[in-house]
Amino acid sequence: MKSVINYDKFHFDYCVGGVCETMSECEICGAMKVSTKSVLMGKANVNACIRCVEKLGLTPKQTAPGIRMSQNRTNVSYKPKRRNDIMSKQEKELVDNFASKIANARNSKGWNQAELGKRMAETVNVIKSAESGKPPTDSVIRKFERVLGISLMEVSTPSETSRVIKGNNRGMTLGDFFNQNGD
Repeated sequence: MKSVINYDKFHFDYCVGGVCETMSECEICGAMKVSTKSVLMGKANVNACIRCVEKLGLTPKQTAPGIRMSQNRTNVSYKPKRRNDIMSKQEKELVDNFASKIANARNSKGWNQAELGKRMAETVNVIKSAESGKPPTDSVIRKFERVLGISLMEVSTPSETSRVIKGNNRGMTLGDFFNQNGD
């Protein structure tokens, strides 16, 4: 029992016993009313007969198992690894005068920058940049604290707070701020 599903000038689809095939003209060899497959030839999709597909090696390439698995897992959310980052917790922050604290502690121990770097397993450039005011990474901060016996992190507190007076829904203006703070 054959039934035609779709028919136009170039191809028609039909089903036999639940199996559907496309009958059309092969765009490679020109054979008419043959079973074709849509295959990738170069960068274009073409309808090719089975003979041309086999001769030209146009069988669809199978995707690697890893790529197939990653395509199937598109809905799985990615959860990054948990990192022990002191700065991300926002509980502690680097003191403002960290550069002078490091230099003073190093000098009090009688070490030069190379000696401190050796004891910390860091390069001299890391020591120089920290002493010049460039904030070091969290792991380097912990090394400075351990080797020099100093504390470079402090509990962060807001420097200035002001209370917004609840009243009407217009929000706080600059005038309200100055009136509240007496300036």
